Amino acid sequence: MVYRTHLTNTASVANSQGDDRLFAPSAERNSKPIINLIKRIAPKSGEALEIASGTGQHIIKMALALPYLSWLPSEVDEKRLKSITAWIKNENLQNIKSPVYLDATETGWAQNIPDYDFILLVNLLHLISWNETKTLLSELSKALKRNGVALIYGPFMRNGQLTSEGDHNFHNSLIQTDPDIGYKNDLDVQKLFFNSGLLLLETVEMPANNLACILQKNN
Repeated sequence: MVYRTHLTNTASVANSQGDDRLFAPSAERNSKPIINLIKRIAPKSGEALEIASGTGQHIIKMALALPYLSWLPSEVDEKRLKSITAWIKNENLQNIKSPVYLDATETGWAQNIPDYDFILLVNLLHLISWNETKTLLSELSKALKRNGVALIYGPFMRNGQLTSEGDHNFHNSLIQTDPDIGYKNDLDVQKLFFNSGLLLLETVEMPANNLACILQKNN
């Protein structure tokens, strides 16, 4: 995946904290409902992978909230990898590993990592192409242990429709920047889940018109 640095400013806003740490207001806003959901669905212990960890704000809060899970953050962007490292150092948490470079849209990445009990992906599918989404979900399934759980969170079309003015504006700004990206249709993505060996256990309506898809590897 080419890291898309020319996206609209509303796609990924992150500000410096005066050191290597970056702070994204959107990550701060959505962290509480996401963590509350993860506490309900994730295994109490085991190995957890976060794909596209962004600034590192989420994984710090998750490690505090779920101390018996061992977390591995990942990213493709060098500045965000540095930010994640700085957040981990600042909080001095023992259940987070050092972040790794991981392009989750690249075929074969699951072969190079251990299997995970839990995988989290927040706010990425609308920023990648449909072919990249297919590859990501196929590899994600391979990276899960049998009966492992995944959570995919973000904005989606509902039955092919954009359902709010904000979603219309954001989707249009994305496709004007890159016509291959933008909101994915929830029904189409559900077919990809099934084809990738992932069972959709539950779909949860989240704040700001986002969806959370709770998945389990069924083979």
